[in-house]
Amino acid sequence: MLEIKGLQFRYSRLSPPVLSGLDLALEDGEIGVVLGKNGSGKTTLFRCILGIGRPQGGTICFDGKDLQRMSRTERARCIAYVPQNIQFGALSVYDTVMTGRIAYFGYKSGREDDAVVRRILKEMQLENFADRNVEELSGGERQKVAIARALAQEPHMLVFDEPTGNLDIANEQLILREIRRTVSQKKISVLISLHDFNQALELGDRFFFMKDGKVLYAGNRTIVTEEVIRNVFDAQVRMIETGDRTFIVNGG
Repeated sequence: MLEIKGLQFRYSRLSPPVLSGLDLALEDGEIGVVLGKNGSGKTTLFRCILGIGRPQGGTICFDGKDLQRMSRTERARCIAYVPQNIQFGALSVYDTVMTGRIAYFGYKSGREDDAVVRRILKEMQLENFADRNVEELSGGERQKVAIARALAQEPHMLVFDEPTGNLDIANEQLILREIRRTVSQKKISVLISLHDFNQALELGDRFFFMKDGKVLYAGNRTIVTEEVIRNVFDAQVRMIETGDRTFIVNGG
């Protein structure tokens, strides 16, 4: 379980706060979707969870352990990150996924690391791409490789920062399916930021609406309402029910 209490962060003593006493809780096996306008603090929140940013106040705990007291290796075995803009270098898919094992082997991989990588490549249906240069792959395939690399860390939680932002609609759907499948098979939790409300409704178990450095609303899909979206985004939308699906459309 990820539990954040009273998180405070600013980039310098003279700069305004980016996170102002933020609280967030995500259970094991849940997909939590973070929603908010640009500048609301989503990326800064992720940087603090990943240990890239050091908060000035508050706590970040995972399974009762203080993430801020963990070494980078310990944290890498706990939480893995899949960024939107992926930089791989001219490596094969196999070697790229193997870099996710560095927290385990250090300088030289072993048989166990090879077995983990090959298992994940099979699970992600990337076996036929193992020897391909990752830079030659499509956007959706590269994003699958990024997920595979993160899974090679054998983490308890995955963090995604707008993973579908640069993809076409077919690859967007592919990545959302992979995220849901991964959670179902691995029984791990996911924290993900998205801009698309309909993608969020399709994917999420819990929703965190951020504004002015705080989580203003948190809960299951029942909290996703026209009023909440209007309060957080200053935008008019309409929610349309069709059968067992809910769609959010521009209501301006």
